[in-house]
Amino acid sequence: MAYTYNSALNYFANPQLADAVPATISLFKRLNTDDQLALLWFAYTQMGKSITPAATGAARLQFAEGLLDQFKQMSHEEQLQVMRDITNKANTPISRSYGILTNNNKLAFWYQLAELMKEGVVIPVPSYYKMSSDVSNLLAAIERLDFSQQITVLRQVVADMGIDPFAS
Repeated sequence: MAYTYNSALNYFANPQLADAVPATISLFKRLNTDDQLALLWFAYTQMGKSITPAATGAARLQFAEGLLDQFKQMSHEEQLQVMRDITNKANTPISRSYGILTNNNKLAFWYQLAELMKEGVVIPVPSYYKMSSDVSNLLAAIERLDFSQQITVLRQVVADMGIDPFAS
């Protein structure tokens, strides 16, 4: 059997497998930047009620408020570019500010961005966006994981974004 994105997804989507979390993260990283952003948006909107307590309960949101305030002052085009920069680990001031947040604060930051997107304050996923089969399949795989695995996947993918200027 050839090793393809879908065959890996089908194999690793079983939450009983010990390596379902790292496999899911690996598949996320194979998505292009805009698909990664879309997956985060759909994950937060579809699973948001369960993510909310984990994201905000363990975080000190005041550390992310400054970044969120900066987002609110930007045009939608600038917001999208900054989200892409954070996702791509571009060496920008906002990406560096994001990079020094704790992992829980990063999780809460993306939750708050999703909330601001729903309110129209931050650029939403464009109405013309069509979810690729890779995004759709990966989102379904994440939904099949148990709650702690879902949070672990989301926390690890957002933790790996941005630039930590203090890391060696």
